[in-house]
Amino acid sequence: MRTLSPDFVSNIGPAHSTLQAAVRIDFACRLQPWDGFGFNYVEACQTRDFGTSPQDYGGFSILSESARREIIELVFGDEGLRPGVVKMFLDCWHQREPGPDYDFNSRQIAVGAYDHRSTTALMRAFVRGGAAYARQRKEELQVITTLYGPPAWMTQQKFVRGRDLNPRFRQELAKYCAAWVSFLRQDEGLRVCAASLHNEGEDWLRWPDDGSTAGDLGHDYNLYWPVSQTVDMMSLTREVFDANGLADVWITPGETTNWKRFHTWGYARALVTDPRALDALGLITSHGFYGPGQGRWSADHRSAGVDLLREHKPGLHAWTTSAGWGKQFLSMIWEIEQSLYAAKLNAFIPWAGVQCQKLWTGGDPNPNTAIRVGVDGTYAVQKEYYVYKHACRAGQPGMAVADFSCNDSEVLVLAFAANGTRHPDAFVLANIGDAVRAVQVEVCGASGTGAFRAWRTTETENWTALPDANFPGDLVLPARSVTTFFCLAGVTA
Repeated sequence: MRTLSPDFVSNIGPAHSTLQAAVRIDFACRLQPWDGFGFNYVEACQTRDFGTSPQDYGGFSILSESARREIIELVFGDEGLRPGVVKMFLDCWHQREPGPDYDFNSRQIAVGAYDHRSTTALMRAFVRGGAAYARQRKEELQVITTLYGPPAWMTQQKFVRGRDLNPRFRQELAKYCAAWVSFLRQDEGLRVCAASLHNEGEDWLRWPDDGSTAGDLGHDYNLYWPVSQTVDMMSLTREVFDANGLADVWITPGETTNWKRFHTWGYARALVTDPRALDALGLITSHGFYGPGQGRWSADHRSAGVDLLREHKPGLHAWTTSAGWGKQFLSMIWEIEQSLYAAKLNAFIPWAGVQCQKLWTGGDPNPNTAIRVGVDGTYAVQKEYYVYKHACRAGQPGMAVADFSCNDSEVLVLAFAANGTRHPDAFVLANIGDAVRAVQVEVCGASGTGAFRAWRTTETENWTALPDANFPGDLVLPARSVTTFFCLAGVTA
């Protein structure tokens, strides 16, 4: 058996078997274009009165300016994650009241009617810093913004997180979204490419019958979005965006909790059967939270809803816009593999990547993250950061998801073809098992001669550089490890 140099396999013990797992990467077989991995900074998300109880879940308000700069560099810098997509929430505080001169009959954004700054300063600073790093590399971040919840006055209940949209204010809600996108583009200089209608708004069980959850601080902002409302608002929002010079911004049908609900709860089918809504659809979105077993939170990564829409509108891209960081060391790689190869997605954005958990009322049900902020003004880089770095650095925007085969379900694979970009062909191998794995690797269709540069993360290593590898060849993967390989014929990652 031919193996890599001793340095590559040092201190990991013998393989668990004389037999080997077999992996075949086929860079010539490109499954779907790749828009990039993403990041999400969350600021106001639960507070029912930002004026008296401001909230900054990301924790930048606690940190020094130097610490903020360090975190921005960790995420967007040349040696950082380098995500290509950023999600920015639109909270419910941008228009406290419509104002006496507000024109309800016009589709034009009302100048001076909105306050986009007060509740978003830290989120905007975070994304501005990231965009600056990207531009230094002659790249540009794509921004998707998601409506977290409308102002209280637009709801039937007349309070923050009221369940039901007052149909009288449908157009005002579309203008609310358009005004925020225009602000981000014109005042912040950000490339906002998509506007998403809701945050897990399908889950009607989150409200009692009368919709009265204003006092329950344990929930983040939501509005109930039944299928009929979603379909109606798709076309109306498209019209309002077009009227305000935003014709190139994709409208998405909002973000159900998982891809199973997007399919089985009727959202995909309703879009297909409404010509105006289908015409307005520019990007498919959902959260990608996985739920094993049976019951209310059962969820999977099915592509059925995406497949249905692509049948009727070929070429549509689909993004997971929120997902967990995993409850165990390497579970995020499994989530990403499922998102790429089962849900057939074009981008993946996890939930809040910088968190001060004590600022989430009741404790975040998705507690893991990349960077943890303490109430004492310190921060710590988590193991999940390094695991995510393996995927982020391999799958840069403009590449393509490449096909693979692997005969061991404890060896996970992600593969990205250069696809005409300056990024190198790259693939990720993760051994999620508790035993060392001997793996035979074959690489087809790469742009080079078979030489790859490698980095590895284990329970005791973080993004550690390894000797170059040549394929075809045999590897020995440490237990509970993830390794990324970059083709040396491309640009060094």
